[in-house]
Amino acid sequence: MNFEELFWVLQAMVGLGLLIAAIAAVRFKNLVSAVIAMAVFSLILSLEFYILQAPDVAIAEAGVGACLTTAMYLLAIKKTTDEEVIE
Repeated sequence: MNFEELFWVLQAMVGLGLLIAAIAAVRFKNLVSAVIAMAVFSLILSLEFYILQAPDVAIAEAGVGACLTTAMYLLAIKKTTDEEVIE
C-alpha cells in the first residue's frame, strides 16, 4: 500500500467518523450526550485539518471547537432546569 492509497483510506475513515458523530449528536435525546458527540465531531474535524496539513487550523478547532464550546454548552445545560414555567 503506497502513501496515496493510505491517504485516501484515512480520508474515508475520518469522513465516516465525522458522519457518525454528526448523526449521533442529532439523534441523542440527552443533551449532555449530544454535546459530547459534538465535541467528538470537533476533535475528528481537527484531525482532518491536521491530515490536510493545516496544523494551525487544527489547533484552533481543537481548542475552540472541542474544549471551549463544549464547556460553554455544558455550563448552559447545568444552569437550566427541566421544569416548565406556567404563567
